[in-house]
Amino acid sequence: MKTVVVGMSGGVDSSVAAYILKEQGYNVIGLFMRNWDSSLNNDILGNPTLSANICTQESDYNDAKEVCELIGIPLKRVEFVKEYWDHVFTYFLDEIKKGRTPNPDIMCNKYIKFDLFIKEAKKLGADYVATGHYAILNDNKLYRGKDKNKDQTYFLSQLTSKQLKEVLFPIGELEKNEVRQIASQFSKNISQKKDSTGICFIGERNFKQFLANYLPNIPGEIVNILTKEVIGEHIGLMYYTVGQRRGLNIGGTKDKLYVVGKDLKDNILYVASGENNQFLYSDMAIVEQVNFISNKRLNDCTAKFRYRQADQKVKIEYLEDGNLKVKYDNIKAVTPGQACVFYDEEECLGGGIIKEVFINEERIKYL
Repeated sequence: MKTVVVGMSGGVDSSVAAYILKEQGYNVIGLFMRNWDSSLNNDILGNPTLSANICTQESDYNDAKEVCELIGIPLKRVEFVKEYWDHVFTYFLDEIKKGRTPNPDIMCNKYIKFDLFIKEAKKLGADYVATGHYAILNDNKLYRGKDKNKDQTYFLSQLTSKQLKEVLFPIGELEKNEVRQIASQFSKNISQKKDSTGICFIGERNFKQFLANYLPNIPGEIVNILTKEVIGEHIGLMYYTVGQRRGLNIGGTKDKLYVVGKDLKDNILYVASGENNQFLYSDMAIVEQVNFISNKRLNDCTAKFRYRQADQKVKIEYLEDGNLKVKYDNIKAVTPGQACVFYDEEECLGGGIIKEVFINEERIKYL
């Protein structure tokens, strides 16, 4: 009998993954990861759980424990608090300091869930590891999950084929409503539990207050990029992303204003009016930290520059330094720091991190 160690989060997806594997006859062991310590990590401002009787992670652990008891599998626990800080949270803060838009979920998968977790699972005798991701593995190739609204291949794009070799995604062929229906067979509580949101393993936070725990917020000018007129004051560049409209707190303007760039040197936030203003668009990006899961090296494929974005047709040029030149037809709010993930129809080929953005061969200065 093959042994599978399942990453148990206390949520419906990982719970159903474990249940399915148990029903399929595997020897299933649950493993709960604790990756964040609010007290140790000075997570005070913006933390809605400080006054709670039990922190979110402990509540999730109790839910995972309950599920494991109900379906008849053991549950182990492992601490990766230091490793998460070193490999994921430090990256997250460093990218924000650079004025970029990071995606900590992608790095969490790369360094924690599919690296340290797998090593820990091996100590428990695992032949395979499993998670509750909405994705499909077939012949060591990664494909989108059946539920296109929940597909998580975007967040798995920095994994290697080696990491995925002994991984199972038991719910990849299911829709979310089917997952909840299965969960109701063994736990009404879990079947109705809300999906986790917020930063990977940290949870929901008041983002502005949360960042103030770690980075100084330095106010500065908001400038209309077209007229160069100072039209307001921002509360710190780290709180804004390209394409953002809400939260600018600028009065007296008829047109809606959108963030179009940042000048870190002079601490200026640039805005422009109109949802489709020219400053929000680009037609080429340099992509770094490139990782391919597939052996394919296509010149024409599709890509996502944001998680919820529809597929975009792109042309790829492979550069000598390992980076990629990715060309596309005027796309809005492509932003340095975000992931660019490539697809060949349903197959996720891999991805990288957007380094620079261009329009008409000219680098966009404030991105």
